[in-house]
Amino acid sequence: MELGKHYTEKVQVNHIVLLSIVPAVGLLGLGFSLYLAHSTLKNDPGSPEVSGISKAIQAGATTFMRREYQVMGVTALLFALFLALVLNVYVAFTFLIGVVCATLSGFIGMSIATRANGRVTWAARSGLSQALYVAFSGGSVMGMAVVSLGALGISGVYLLFRLLPATPDPLTVITGYSMGASFVAIFIRIGGGIFTKAADMGADLVGKVEMGIPEDDPRNAAVIADQVGDNVGDVAGLGSDLNQSYTDTIVTSLLIGAAAQTTGGLYLGEKGVIFPLLLVAMGSLVSTLGILIVRWLARKEVICPEVLLRVGLLTSGVLSLVGILLLSYFYLGELGPFYAATAGLLVGVLIGLNTEYYTYRRPLRTIILASEAGAANNIIAGLAVGLESTVFSMILLGLGMIAAHHFAGLYGISLSGLGMLSILGINLSMDAYGPIADNAGGIAQMSNQPARIREITDRLDAVGNTTAAIGKSFAASATAAAALSLLTAYSEAARIENLDIREPRVMAGLLIGGVLPALFSALVIQSVDRTAQLIVVEVRRQFRQIRGLMAGTNPPDYGRCVDIATRGALSRLVLPCLLAIGIPFVVVFTLGPEALAGLLAGCIVSGIFLALFMANAGGAWDNAKKRIEAGEAGGKGSLAHRASVIGDTVGDPLKDTAGPTLDILVQLMATVSLAFVPLFERILR
Repeated sequence: MELGKHYTEKVQVNHIVLLSIVPAVGLLGLGFSLYLAHSTLKNDPGSPEVSGISKAIQAGATTFMRREYQVMGVTALLFALFLALVLNVYVAFTFLIGVVCATLSGFIGMSIATRANGRVTWAARSGLSQALYVAFSGGSVMGMAVVSLGALGISGVYLLFRLLPATPDPLTVITGYSMGASFVAIFIRIGGGIFTKAADMGADLVGKVEMGIPEDDPRNAAVIADQVGDNVGDVAGLGSDLNQSYTDTIVTSLLIGAAAQTTGGLYLGEKGVIFPLLLVAMGSLVSTLGILIVRWLARKEVICPEVLLRVGLLTSGVLSLVGILLLSYFYLGELGPFYAATAGLLVGVLIGLNTEYYTYRRPLRTIILASEAGAANNIIAGLAVGLESTVFSMILLGLGMIAAHHFAGLYGISLSGLGMLSILGINLSMDAYGPIADNAGGIAQMSNQPARIREITDRLDAVGNTTAAIGKSFAASATAAAALSLLTAYSEAARIENLDIREPRVMAGLLIGGVLPALFSALVIQSVDRTAQLIVVEVRRQFRQIRGLMAGTNPPDYGRCVDIATRGALSRLVLPCLLAIGIPFVVVFTLGPEALAGLLAGCIVSGIFLALFMANAGGAWDNAKKRIEAGEAGGKGSLAHRASVIGDTVGDPLKDTAGPTLDILVQLMATVSLAFVPLFERILR
């Protein structure tokens, strides 16, 4: 059955009224994001020394992002021209709208994060609760900007093409918007990831391991680059990653919803398209309530940070379920979509709890004990924890998809992904809070704040590591649902009725798709390694040649390391980007459309597994190091500490660069495959 075959041609007035609610909610969400930004910036920026370091981080991040946006902007315009020539100008237009919305959401979030870090350091002088309040408020700007611009952009494009005369059906061009979000994500995530982990590795390997100085010591020339990387990689990068998952999940829900039917056999028609958009609006509202609850409880100083953030997340989740139930019952007159979305949300929460267990709870003890025997044992234990952590998550994803399909067919699978991301606003707020807290700890160290200030920021940072790992798990989970929906949409558009794995071309596609995530990860990790080597050489040179640096009488040249990381990241992100976009064309023109479907299926399975493994292993190594630094297994300076630093250094490019970019690889390849089906058919005909 072709997508859109049963799509209602005549637009009903009540549908337009309902649709207009979605961009209105998006505008309200943007207003709330601006309010959060204003609330964050009202806080005291701190002493001249604290605010000066914060401004240096802000300047470095802005410089990197500006240079990256220049490269990305030129490439985006060229790709838009290509789309206009081989498809049509409408797809090119929606692609550019997607690029603009995704770019704005990342830039807004990062701009506030780089201004919130020093304010968190200074707020820690008033206690843990005030520091948490400022850090979470700063992170919430990113959370609300992503969901608000996503709701506004997608619903705006849909309404525009639905209302304007002589324009194509919006469902035939909206994949361009999805490609735009994926295009930005792969640039920002890869570029920011290479920058942040190269700087982090350079700072740790020379500073901690070789020179024996503390983390974020101002004598380390790479320390500012490391702080800059937290923002361009872990704020802007993670935001673009989740924005892509969010966008792709919504778009696939619209495409499949056009041909969806109830369990009673009635086709939903336009209701199947509008329902996901209403879920987006509802999710934005419940995330707003969750953020307000966290901020209010933080002021009351009655709950520890770990519990407080969980209360906000679970409250938003419960409210989201209530909203989905009401919309399913009163709008669709059918509870199947509610059950499917509920299955997705529950799977997302359970996977998040599984991630928290493996990155923050008992398995860390295994890594800590292994660290006492040396770096090799630390790495082996971390690999084991990471591999084991994927088992429950992959099983949950499979069972969740079966349940979602049982309740609402293929439409249910797409809605399950939307259910996972219905609370993206508060989920991403928690993720973005982590790098802000990390920056705050670095600023406290560099500005020689009292020990109690660093204790507060370290506690916030440890919680942030877990929230970031949960965010990566959510992204990988939603990627599975969105990618399967995109694969289904591609198969229907390409008129592939059955995918027979006994067919040699299909099996070849599966094998190629299965190994692509490994190749992609290798390219990204090598890029981190080569850039980190340059930074290590530079940091060593400065320690060797700058007189008085170790004594603290002369400062290092921070700008040199920032420049090395910037040039290394921008020069090495092109090949992975071309790989993600070009492989579908190569496969379909050499092996055929069925082989491309097989490639997408293989890429989904291995890509999701590797993304979960890398995120959880890296998070476990990081938190094990922090536990040792807090006093376990001999504390700082011990053999276990040195081993944990090496383990954390190995895990960083896995969890913050290679792993997250696999989500983008999987979805971008699927989106490109779907969007270019008309071109494939013209050439292969």
